[in-house]
Amino acid sequence: MKLSIIIPTRNRAHFLRVTLESILIQTLPQNKFEVIVVDNGSEDETKKVVEYYITKIKNLVYLYDDTPGLHIGRHKGLLAARTNILVYADDDIEPFPTWLEGILDSFESYDVAIVGGKILPKFEEDPPGWILDLWNKNNMIPYLSIIDMGDEVKYIDPLYIFGCNFSILKEVLIEAGGFHPDGMPENLIKYRGDGETHVSSFIKKSGYKTIYNPKASVYHFVSKERMTKEYFAKRAFNQGISDSYTDVRNGFKRSLFKFRMKIFIKKYFFRHDVFFEENYLKGYQYHQNEFKNDKKLEEWIKKENYITDGTIPT
Repeated sequence: MKLSIIIPTRNRAHFLRVTLESILIQTLPQNKFEVIVVDNGSEDETKKVVEYYITKIKNLVYLYDDTPGLHIGRHKGLLAARTNILVYADDDIEPFPTWLEGILDSFESYDVAIVGGKILPKFEEDPPGWILDLWNKNNMIPYLSIIDMGDEVKYIDPLYIFGCNFSILKEVLIEAGGFHPDGMPENLIKYRGDGETHVSSFIKKSGYKTIYNPKASVYHFVSKERMTKEYFAKRAFNQGISDSYTDVRNGFKRSLFKFRMKIFIKKYFFRHDVFFEENYLKGYQYHQNEFKNDKKLEEWIKKENYITDGTIPT
């Protein structure tokens, strides 16, 4: 085997079924990859869906861990993987038939540590004009995890590899200390971290190379609920938490001026007025206040890594 596809999931059996079905039509032979589905405490038909596909996908493994946090599933998959190339995928993607072939070709043909491709939107319904405006102007909406960087293979900044289509060498991920926390339930949102952004930043600082390969592309489901300004406001709040986590972990202290400089940069990046500066600042300040008042949160943020112990302190 050459690749280990790792799919963390929770209570999204109907999406997972589509993702596993698309793996059946991959151009890469099944004996060259394994699929590890990590169930993060589902109460729906997730296990039954996986059991159905075990007879269809040659090397399909089901793991269960109900400890909260996306990093739990990502790391459980890392520790179980039998290959050195880890292919992280969301449970609501629909890969191109050439997805795995493109990923493997990229690692075998180039000196790289991380690989990605297009993440094209599969809109549940016709999107509002401002969503289309963002997509058409930028070919990228990070808050929806969609991106299109063209039809040529090329080296890119690793920060343009989004988590729903994120392939990395196992040894490099371990060297980076694994993923930071992400995808927390609402009642545990203060324990959110900067997820795969930490890994991409480590790769960039370490000088490892990143390849974009359009063969290694996927469609990403975008629900109607995500195509609202309320959802973008929530994402801005969560981004504020993530950036506060990064700053606390790195020992940075920011002034309001630095906050506003960061917002200016992000506004320029999006070229649209939907970033919601106020929500971002609220998220950042919320996390800063929680950090000051909760000693266990400080210990959580400053963990060396979360690979073998990602349990939230109680």
